[in-house]
Amino acid sequence: MDHDEWTDADFSKAKRLTQMPESFQQRIQKVRGPQKAPRKIQTTIRFDPDVLAALKATGRGWQTRVNDALREWLKQQT
Repeated sequence: MDHDEWTDADFSKAKRLTQMPESFQQRIQKVRGPQKAPRKIQTTIRFDPDVLAALKATGRGWQTRVNDALREWLKQQT
């Protein structure tokens, strides 16, 4: 599928997704579908900025590695 490159005029007319009607935003934004068997619970945790930066610097999958490390720590506590 070929597309022409955007011109300055195209960029000047462009809008951010957040500036579009909400109904359009919902169609465009990727939403994760329901899991077949939900296994994880979404939560919020606060990290020091340097700790979070170091975790993210390890690349994709850092949250899974943190989860695994916490699971291992919990095993050692019993």
